[in-house]
Amino acid sequence: MWGGRFTEGMNERMALFNNSFPFDRRMWAEDIRGSIAWARQLAQASVISTTEAAELEHGLGLVHAEFAEGRFAALASDEDIHTAVERRLGELVGTVAGKLHTGRSRNDQVATDVRLWTLGAIERADAGLRALQGALLAQAVAAGDALIPGYTHMQRAQPVLLAHWLLSYFWPLQRDRERLADCARRCATLPLGAGAIAGTPLRIDRMALAADLGMPAVTPNSIDAISDRDFVAEFLFTVALTGVHISRLAEDMVIYSTTEFGFVSLADAYSTGSSLMPQKKNPDSFELLRGKSGRLIGGLVTLLTVMKGLPSAYDKDLQEDKEPLFDAADTLELALDVAAGAVATATFNHERMRAALDAAMLATDVADYLVERGVPFREAHRAVGALVRAAEARGSSIATLPAAVYREIHPAFGDDIADVYDLDRSAAARHVIGATAPVAVRAQIAAAHAALEA
Repeated sequence: MWGGRFTEGMNERMALFNNSFPFDRRMWAEDIRGSIAWARQLAQASVISTTEAAELEHGLGLVHAEFAEGRFAALASDEDIHTAVERRLGELVGTVAGKLHTGRSRNDQVATDVRLWTLGAIERADAGLRALQGALLAQAVAAGDALIPGYTHMQRAQPVLLAHWLLSYFWPLQRDRERLADCARRCATLPLGAGAIAGTPLRIDRMALAADLGMPAVTPNSIDAISDRDFVAEFLFTVALTGVHISRLAEDMVIYSTTEFGFVSLADAYSTGSSLMPQKKNPDSFELLRGKSGRLIGGLVTLLTVMKGLPSAYDKDLQEDKEPLFDAADTLELALDVAAGAVATATFNHERMRAALDAAMLATDVADYLVERGVPFREAHRAVGALVRAAEARGSSIATLPAAVYREIHPAFGDDIADVYDLDRSAAARHVIGATAPVAVRAQIAAAHAALEA
């Protein structure tokens, strides 16, 4: 492709080092798609005849079929996906194949291929996110008004609806989908026509070319066009953050599936056993989901490190954008499938969750009781803290303390304080938008359905 300038061949180890075909061959469909659109524009610009364009398109269709059917035979000389496709095209249609690259560089060609591939990866990731959201939403609907202890600092805090807890993982995934959609908008910008650095002198209609490839915009600067990998970084950031969100869900599911908690049981299909201990049922699906987040974060760090010191325009360093991109997309796609299946088939133990609730979790409700009677909140907070301390000293619950202890700690306590110790009432009282009351959670479920249908 470029040997005319050189008097000797490339060192064998250097050729191996330089060769990207083993991994960028994944972009074969995108590369062929871009080449077909380019051939059409070459004919439109009268660079080649319409007959030659048809021959090229037909030949590219044959190459497409070979890749799709697993019949493409690679050669050691195939440096990358572009040279492989062009080499095979020449074998199929002859010398006209040599006209395809007129006015085009591998710089703008690969930038186009990567954008097209990333757009497809975004679609797949969005579908996976929707599936996981759907599993969480279905479990939330099935949970009804069942309560679960809410935790902060991994200490019992306040009672919340199980559905509310499940939906607390729905909304981060929705934000991930919104970030992907935003990334897709910038990704769908066509660099083809930027050439090696300065643009093409041919009368190419770049807007028509973009429309042919399903992109609504073209890059405004040819130097930036061939080096821009911001969209890859944005995709990897979103994927990494999605991995963090899944990891947090996984952490809760691992903890809640322990014998000590017993809030949830995982299906056998998403669990593993022990090679030594017959009684074990390990939550390996969620442990792996938790672990994969590190891999996704690593992909982002790899790309940012590659990009950070590059001069303007294209540099071969950018060949290193693809492996973290492909790996992250593959890892996330499988992770989302597993996460959706593991969540959908999990069984929640409502009775065990209910039994884990205790009166101490209603301490804030007791403080609110005093506030309703005109006591400043800070004063009420201190009084309830004293109640908790008194209960601990007696080895009892604050709900069973004698009325005299309540009145000794604060005179605003009346005999009706016992009415506060109602877990369902506590949850139902928190009915503002986004809170845990059944009425608020039902509205949240409706909003979640609407988000998935949008």
